[in-house]
Amino acid sequence: MQLEVEGVDIAYGDRPVVRSAGFALPAGHIGCLLGPSGCGKTTLLRAIAGFEPVRAGRIRLAGETVSAPGRTVAPERRGVGMVFQDFALFPHLTVADNIAFGLRDRPAADRRQRVTELLELVGLAGRGGEYPHCLSGGQQQRVALARAMAPCPRLLLLDEPFSSLDVELREGLAREVRSVLQRQGMTALLVTHDQMEAFAMADEIGVMSEGRIHQWDSAFNLYHRPADRFVADFIGQGVLLPGTVLDAERVETALGIIDGGVPSACRPGCPVEVLLRPDDVVDVPADDADATRGRVEAKAFRGADTLYTLRLSGGARVLCQTHSHHDYAIGAEVPLRLETRHLVVFPRKPPAV
Repeated sequence: MQLEVEGVDIAYGDRPVVRSAGFALPAGHIGCLLGPSGCGKTTLLRAIAGFEPVRAGRIRLAGETVSAPGRTVAPERRGVGMVFQDFALFPHLTVADNIAFGLRDRPAADRRQRVTELLELVGLAGRGGEYPHCLSGGQQQRVALARAMAPCPRLLLLDEPFSSLDVELREGLAREVRSVLQRQGMTALLVTHDQMEAFAMADEIGVMSEGRIHQWDSAFNLYHRPADRFVADFIGQGVLLPGTVLDAERVETALGIIDGGVPSACRPGCPVEVLLRPDDVVDVPADDADATRGRVEAKAFRGADTLYTLRLSGGARVLCQTHSHHDYAIGAEVPLRLETRHLVVFPRKPPAV
């Protein structure tokens, strides 16, 4: 493993910030720490970089322990590159000189060759003589990436690298950065609060809240097989539909009986909630006799599809994502059926007192 984080605790004075964090990232993979502001993800990234000590656990890079209680290898000795939120380019240096900044100990010919290679890799060939202010935000981010990659670090850390860019640019640039890193075979760890960036860029994602990593997994599993309610609520959209366990493979709901594995702790008769994503609920022809009806309470047109909020006869609400050519008016009844392939069930919370 290129990066191993094992049972790490970090605190500021008496205030715990990161609790028992653990994950592993193989060489050549791109990971992501994803969560809301204040969840501890940037603090954990800073500890991996060597800027924060750990109170418990350890951090290893390529098998070497670089952080443990009472031991912190200096940041400059870790072989770690950083891409910051504000790019941190030197305005008085050209693009080429910015990229070459970390290569000062190499022969001039080697520096020029590496800079030329990276400019081509990030799509800025021939622009090494320009200054950062002449470039767009996306181009400046590519320069910052190239500068961090120039010394061939054993791990690249990216701290909210797209947050200062327009929303329209972020996902596309995340895919471009992923492609660049893959072509270099580089191991990287991204921090973001934007799940679309995480999905576009990372092989594995850790969802964080209140200093704890709830689940370290693929984007597919986070969406379809969330480990707990927080992950289910934070990732994507969906609703928790009340139901009752019939047996180990079936749950009865207002949308009918749903088949799938039920957690062993949920016995027959147990009240539960079933996670339904918008793509689990589909509209069907009006003459479908087995369909359940839902009344349209809200709709959000998204171009290729429309997201409907539908109220069922018993009062429960579900989300339904349909092709945008299926245009239902507010108040209209929509015939529905379920197309669930991944049954996610949580014991129902008792009502608040």
